[in-house]
Parts: sequence; C-alpha cells; structure tokens
Amino acid sequence: MYEHLRYYGVSERVINAMNMVDRKLFVPEEFAESAYLDVPLPIGHGQTISAPHMVGIMCQKLELSEGQKVLEIGTGSGYNAAVLSVLVGQTGKVYTVEIVPELAEKAIERFKLLGIENVYVFVGDGKEGLPAFAPYDRIVATCYAKRIPPPLIEQLSEGGILLIPVGNEYAQTLKKVVKTNAGIEEFSITSVRFVPMV
Repeated sequence: MYEHLRYYGVSERVINAMNMVDRKLFVPEEFAESAYLDVPLPIGHGQTISAPHMVGIMCQKLELSEGQKVLEIGTGSGYNAAVLSVLVGQTGKVYTVEIVPELAEKAIERFKLLGIENVYVFVGDGKEGLPAFAPYDRIVATCYAKRIPPPLIEQLSEGGILLIPVGNEYAQTLKKVVKTNAGIEEFSITSVRFVPMV
C-alpha cells in the first residue's frame, strides 16, 4: 500500500512496518474513506494524524533498530507509535507523551485492541520529555516547537537521534539532532507543516 514511499527514500523495512499497521483504525469514523490517502487528517482537539509519507520519512531518518527505547512527543491517534513499535520489535519500547487526555485514552484503547504491548502512553507536557525512563536511543516529536526543548536533548543517550520540527505557524524545518561524546550535531532535513507543541 505504501510502496510509493520508495520515492521519498523510505526503506522496505519501514514500508513493511507501515503495511502492518492499519491506518483506518487510527482515524475518526467520518474520515474512514480517506484513511489510505497520503494526506494528514483531523483527529479532534485541533490535532491531526500525519500523512503516511511523513510518517515514513521520519521513521527512516530515525534509523531505528530492534530493541531500542524510543520517546515520542505527541501521541495523537497512536498511529505513529504503532509503526514505531513494529520497528523496535518486541524487545524494544516506545514511550509516548500526549497533552490531551482524551487522545491519550483513545490511543491506549487502540493499542489494547490491537494487542500492542510495547507502547506506554503518558499524559503530560512533551516539552519536558519523560525523565522517569530516560535516556532514550531515539526521540521524535510529531508537533513543532519554536526551539528545541533542552530536556529532550538531555534525555537523549549518547549516539542517540532526536527528530523534531522547529519553526513557527508559517514555516517549519524538520531537524535531526545527533548526540555524540563531543557534543551535538544538528541537520536540517526538509520543510514540514505540523501542529504546535502545546
């Protein structure tokens, strides 16, 4: 279904993981007919589920391996976390933080329904990360920040990757931050459009 993502440089491994997660189960019923289109869709509370090509690009840039520990900022519908859970495998863990309690509750219900046991949902302010389970091999934000929140860099393990949209309402850039023993390396990936980190 997502074979066209090859044109975005997305690997077969990521495409296969996305094919294992039915996006239709993560969108509101009124948008069910649009679930397989490559577009973002509203999920309520001013939030959206990202377009599949953006999910694919971000998963690819995270360079995920089985057994890794991932922190996601912005659970939303839970779709992205479900794809991440496939990519890190049964030995990996995905911790995801959502500021809207209703969205967090719905995501938890979906994970239970689908038998996803390696995703852990928390209600909280994503700008603070999730220090209780740090450090993380990978951190990904599905919402933009005006600047990279320092706690996210602090909670990244050495050799870890942080992926976050940075900018404002009108212009955002997807940033990739790599933490090394020498410090921080920052790369600009592409222009993006996300909802704000609230």
